Amino acid sequence: MIFQVTNGCSWNNCTFCDMYTQPQKKFRARNEDEVLAEIRNAAAVGPRFEKVFLADGDALVLPVRRLENILLQIRESLPWVKRVGAYCLPRNIRKKSVEDLQRLRELGLGIAYVGAESGDDDVLKAIAKGETYQSTLEALLKLKAAGISSSVMVLNGMGGRSLSHQHAVNTAKLMTEAQPEFLSTLVVSYPLGQKRVEQGFEEAGFDYELPGQHELFVELRTFIDSLDLKDTVFRSDHASNYLPLKGNLGADKQALLAQLDTAINKPDSIRLRQEWQRGL
Repeated sequence: MIFQVTNGCSWNNCTFCDMYTQPQKKFRARNEDEVLAEIRNAAAVGPRFEKVFLADGDALVLPVRRLENILLQIRESLPWVKRVGAYCLPRNIRKKSVEDLQRLRELGLGIAYVGAESGDDDVLKAIAKGETYQSTLEALLKLKAAGISSSVMVLNGMGGRSLSHQHAVNTAKLMTEAQPEFLSTLVVSYPLGQKRVEQGFEEAGFDYELPGQHELFVELRTFIDSLDLKDTVFRSDHASNYLPLKGNLGADKQALLAQLDTAINKPDSIRLRQEWQRGL
């Protein structure tokens, strides 16, 4: 069950993202009384979902007091809910203390979905993410210290051809330091065009050209091969991915690399998503 507690994204400067660019998605926090009323009403109108998601793009931008009120209302009105999750930006995690986050965890916040996109500072600057390797790492370690699981999203192809290798290697380094509970990769796509991305890379002193399918597989292989994760659930099965992958890192690392080797060297012998199947 999804409760929209904010509208849009409080940052909304990332050049690759067209999710919240429409006027109706201008960022604002929704009226607290309206949100609490929706939660109370939800008990009577639908099935007993055990998971709740707080939308939009970074619900944890809200003050701790307001988040506490929302989580308390969920606990009171929907006592069968076992876990609450939300998207969040690293900057909004860093603004909260470990004690604040522990309090939110005690009230039901079990997982935070963090769009890291990359661990390479050149890429992060070029896409105007407003984060660095270190700032993202600090946020992920703070979540871990508070006992909140993190699900980190990385963008395959975000470095373009020019920064592909360092994007893969440095993102793997970031994930190895952070040891997130969940990790997923998505392939970048630009349904509204990639002009903003190209301009951002140019301003940062780099060229941007979207890698082809083969290059994306090579980059993903470099990324996975460079990881040293102990017990992270890995998914690369979003509709954007040509090759769906699932496993545990590190237990399934070699099996995942073998699948990628086949996709790289013998693409006709493995089932890949066709362009029309990617749902972009």
